[in-house]
Amino acid sequence: MKMAQLLKGSTIALPLVLGGVAAQAADIVETAADAGSFTTLVTAVQAADLVDVLKGEGPFTVFAPTDEAFAKLPAGTVENLLKPENKDQLVALLTYHVVPGKTMSGDLAGKAVEATTVEGSPVEIDATGSGVMVDDARVIQADIEADNGVIHVIDAVIMPQM
Repeated sequence: MKMAQLLKGSTIALPLVLGGVAAQAADIVETAADAGSFTTLVTAVQAADLVDVLKGEGPFTVFAPTDEAFAKLPAGTVENLLKPENKDQLVALLTYHVVPGKTMSGDLAGKAVEATTVEGSPVEIDATGSGVMVDDARVIQADIEADNGVIHVIDAVIMPQM
């Protein structure tokens, strides 16, 4: 079933809070940078030359790993991905965290779906249990709205099948 077909249905109201302060309207990159817990993600987006893309019109749904999520990767992984010669791998990894369109948590409540990422591979989203899982990552904060989409914070870096 396509994501667009699943966007009809129930809604869940979740607070729009970023670090204890209501978020101001900004694009996805500005919103992530202002949050303070996505330093690694923002650095990676800059290294991959994806800033202009994620500042674009969108809309986008971004599953954003926290700095702690990146820290769970094996030692040296982030540093290796940030090297210019590994830019293609970094772009693939980052674009796997982005789905075209704006999908709020209420759009997925009680459903298990597969969505095609900007990278081109499908990502599994399961909102049928007590929490929402995106592949093997748990959504720890949902529905952070930006001018050009929405951010859902996840507790792990998800990896495309390469």
